[in-house]
Amino acid sequence: MSDEQDKIMPMECSFCGKSRADANKLIVSGATAICDECVDLCNGLLNKERNDTVKKDKKFTKHINPQKIRAHMDQHIIGQERAKITLSVGVSNHYKRLFFKSDVEVEKSNILLVGPTGSGKTLMARTIAKYLNVPFVIADATSLTEAGYVGDDVESVIQRLLHVAEGDVDLAQKGIVFIDEVDKIARKSESTSITRDVSGEGVQQALLKMVEGTVVRIPDGGGRKHPSAAMLEIDTRNILFIVGGAFVGLGDIIEHRTSANGIGFGSTLKKNEAPDLSKSVPDDFVKFGMIPEFIGRFPIMVNTDALTREDLIKVLRDTKNNLVSQYQFYFDVDEVALEITQDALEAIADQCTKLKTGARGLKSVIELKLLPHLYNLPTLKDQKVIKIVANAAVFNDGAEPILVYKEKGGVKVQLAN
Repeated sequence: MSDEQDKIMPMECSFCGKSRADANKLIVSGATAICDECVDLCNGLLNKERNDTVKKDKKFTKHINPQKIRAHMDQHIIGQERAKITLSVGVSNHYKRLFFKSDVEVEKSNILLVGPTGSGKTLMARTIAKYLNVPFVIADATSLTEAGYVGDDVESVIQRLLHVAEGDVDLAQKGIVFIDEVDKIARKSESTSITRDVSGEGVQQALLKMVEGTVVRIPDGGGRKHPSAAMLEIDTRNILFIVGGAFVGLGDIIEHRTSANGIGFGSTLKKNEAPDLSKSVPDDFVKFGMIPEFIGRFPIMVNTDALTREDLIKVLRDTKNNLVSQYQFYFDVDEVALEITQDALEAIADQCTKLKTGARGLKSVIELKLLPHLYNLPTLKDQKVIKIVANAAVFNDGAEPILVYKEKGGVKVQLAN
């Protein structure tokens, strides 16, 4: 080696400063050099990071037991036994596919949830995501449009998922996306409009590749796409998509397909019963207005049932973080206890059953009747009221609740407006 080359080549490690004479080996590349000890240190750091990732994955896999997922859902959701089992197995299989290597290429199985409003579709998806501690977003299909039109394009859903994952691309790629009101993007084939259906069939078309698995490019740091903006690439192959909708009218399509049509003495009379959505097949959804390619991306289909009166009472009283406990918290802050009697719970459930709002309407009924008493809580506290008892008359007839004072028994009192 010439003296000129020796002067150009580095004589010490660029990382630790150890000279060539002190190092066992000095690896040189251009004007940079690294000694063997620094190489070993870097290898150790990389191996530790790999091991930490493996340990993290193994810790996660302890939670993908479908029985444990179902048991966790039971704490928050009343009824819907078949739906909870189907979801638990579907989600468990999805994450087994992610964390366990196999020579068999396992395809992703997205999930379609069908059921009346207030039956717990969104809650089931949110409960599973919270239990697994993975990023989770809820998107409303009615706000989505094709790219280039006013509204949110479908890629904005992935952008929100990345935001929930706090910018961690790898974590976002293991998340869950729940698209609600998907029945509202059904094809409007009978529409007389000559304009493009950008919020119906157009959205279904736009969702196809993303749901199946593709690389979505979204702006780094949020905002809209711009030619000069830095872009992040998100692979959606490992993102689980769950879509839900009420699909009002699907029952008529199922009944028309399954019933024995006829006229006269041999005809079958229709029963005044709720349609059995569990009998639905992909072709029923196509007739409803969903395109075949979209339905084909959701091999797991499961329905939720309308909640009965007894189910609604259990939702109010027995679920974790139930509504009764939530309202008792509001009163407890002002040192006034709240008791909602059993007959009151039955009255609340009866009203929601008549309105056909499901569990979603429970809070509205309670809020409407307890609002004046929540407003008067500071005054009641000053008057030494220690407990409010709300019975069925409060919710059925608008009667005043029973007030229990610190120094005297319960008496009915007309609250000031």
